[in-house]
Amino acid sequence: MFILHLALGGCLKSPPVHYGITADTGGHIAYILDAAFAQAANIDTDQVSVVTRLFEDDGLAPEHGLISERLSPRLTIDRIATRDRRYLEKEALADDLSAFTEAFCAHLERLPRLPDVIHAHFSDAAAVAAEARRRFAVPFVYTPHALGIDKRKHQGDCPALDGRIAAERSAIAGADAIIVSTRDEAERQVHAYAAPVTGRIHCIPPGVPSRDATPVSRPSLSERLDATLADPTKPIVLAIARPVAKKNLGALARAYAASSALREAANLVILAGQHDGPGSPEERTVLAELMALAESPALRGRFALPPEHDGHDVSALYDRAANGGVFVNAALHEPFGLTLIEAAAAGVPVVATRHGGPSEIVAALGHGLLVEPTDESEIAEACLAILTTPERHARMSEAGRSGAARYDWRRYAAESVALYARLPRAPGLLASDIDHTLTGCAVGAHGFAEWRRASGLPFVVATGRSFAMARAILSQWSLPEPDAFITDVGTRIMLRGPRGWHECPDFSARLDQGWNRKAVVAALKPLRLRPQPRDTAGPHKLSFFGTAEDAMRVRAALAEQGVAAKTVFSHGRLIDVLAPMGGKAAAVAAYARRLNLPLGACIAAGDSGNDIDMLEACGHAIVVGNASDELAELGPREGLMRVSGRHARGVMEGLERLGLADARPAIPVRSAIQASAA
Repeated sequence: MFILHLALGGCLKSPPVHYGITADTGGHIAYILDAAFAQAANIDTDQVSVVTRLFEDDGLAPEHGLISERLSPRLTIDRIATRDRRYLEKEALADDLSAFTEAFCAHLERLPRLPDVIHAHFSDAAAVAAEARRRFAVPFVYTPHALGIDKRKHQGDCPALDGRIAAERSAIAGADAIIVSTRDEAERQVHAYAAPVTGRIHCIPPGVPSRDATPVSRPSLSERLDATLADPTKPIVLAIARPVAKKNLGALARAYAASSALREAANLVILAGQHDGPGSPEERTVLAELMALAESPALRGRFALPPEHDGHDVSALYDRAANGGVFVNAALHEPFGLTLIEAAAAGVPVVATRHGGPSEIVAALGHGLLVEPTDESEIAEACLAILTTPERHARMSEAGRSGAARYDWRRYAAESVALYARLPRAPGLLASDIDHTLTGCAVGAHGFAEWRRASGLPFVVATGRSFAMARAILSQWSLPEPDAFITDVGTRIMLRGPRGWHECPDFSARLDQGWNRKAVVAALKPLRLRPQPRDTAGPHKLSFFGTAEDAMRVRAALAEQGVAAKTVFSHGRLIDVLAPMGGKAAAVAAYARRLNLPLGACIAAGDSGNDIDMLEACGHAIVVGNASDELAELGPREGLMRVSGRHARGVMEGLERLGLADARPAIPVRSAIQASAA
């Protein structure tokens, strides 16, 4: 898969990034880079390109004027130039958007291969991606990062926000999928735009931000602070944010200044961006207030406001704060709060705004207290409650460290890549179950066979049966042989070559990853399950008879022993335990890659529980009218069709809805045959 991330604002460059150098160089830059690195390392990814504006500014790093930077063998930052080579703040980007869109589309035309998906960050990038989709049929995913409607709630009426909100509404309505970080974004913030999003919005939490681990010889900022603080032995109250009004840094400083108890208990350290950056008027106003407070007699020697910092400094300050201190995010509203999970991983308790993502993070991890950010006395009291109670501090510190593991970039990469793959595209492959999907109605089976003879759409069967039994059933029902067989519940792919049918060795080797068959057998032995006939088993599959409750016992036993495997329950009585990389969806994806197709271009047809994963994963899914109750759990989503026709008639009904019943698709059958033989 070729993934393209698109972001216009901020200073996107190879690490280390000078976070805070401009008002737009903040959390979303860290998010994009960490996501891209993790996706580039994913087994299903071939290439990741992060595309941004090219600009040249004497006050900013020269890398921003480079057409391309290679960050890893499969990851690049690629820059698009327009006539305007200046760095532009977010508000000024609108004037250059039309020129950037044309330049971006010209960039796509020059590529030897179009991306499989464009992941747009913020609504300006979504507008560019929408035009690229119109011209090149590349689907796009939208991540808002921060939404204007919530900003207006805390900022009041602001005419400048009206255009932004309209652009966000258009992005939400038009995106093929939307990725957000919290349930609050998914269930409240996005829905406030009154655009239909059913089946298109996906909550995929990000991972803990990475920091540059390259050793440095100079003393860290934490060590250098000792010379500026009157009593450096005190713990610290730490805040890290851009100096913009919504981050509410002034409220924290005023809360500290107003509380003699807090001043006695701890020093205050605020990293408010890089003071030598271009600086917007808003940033200069916030910094001026903070500097005035830092220089006031009451706070001199107690409040440190370093003018610059890097990743090493941030890590060192988190370590320092873990020793009896506290991290504060008192933003008026925070969409997610990457710094809160960064603090958690470092073992630093937090005081956080109750508005937005922090309430969800703190509730999940239990590593801090929530406050009303406009109540400065409440901020001070919450800090004191942690600073002055060692038992609470220790409990929250441990809760953060242990809970931060749930925020994992590898998990983000796996879930996001799987989502990209199943975005609906023009159909290029049909994968169908056999029993009770193609079989069960002689008239329907005959109609499907006639369609197959006239159609050029590549076709594979995906069945729980063995290869020999699958061929026998197809022959019995006078159904055509497919271009390939996916058998044994997606643990074997059979390809047709010059010497006949043979197993795909690449897929078999992939299933070996993370699979310990002996450990599975040992873990399940105490359950005394009744095995299915010996010929149903395979090197990557164990099969039993049992109930849905037995399947739950299997999952519990494997989890208790820490053994990786997939458990599939189907037809009300069959339990299959598969290699963790197996299953019908994985096998369909592997075969589709041979045709250079993503899962979004695949149609799955099925009727039972062992079809669930491919029905969920493929861009188009046909659930036949005779489907078992096991498929009741499939929720509504774009691309999923529950047809009234039963058996093969239902498959044909779905193909008709897709306009494929009579038309000859663009990809000929021989392409599939050649792919099988390769």
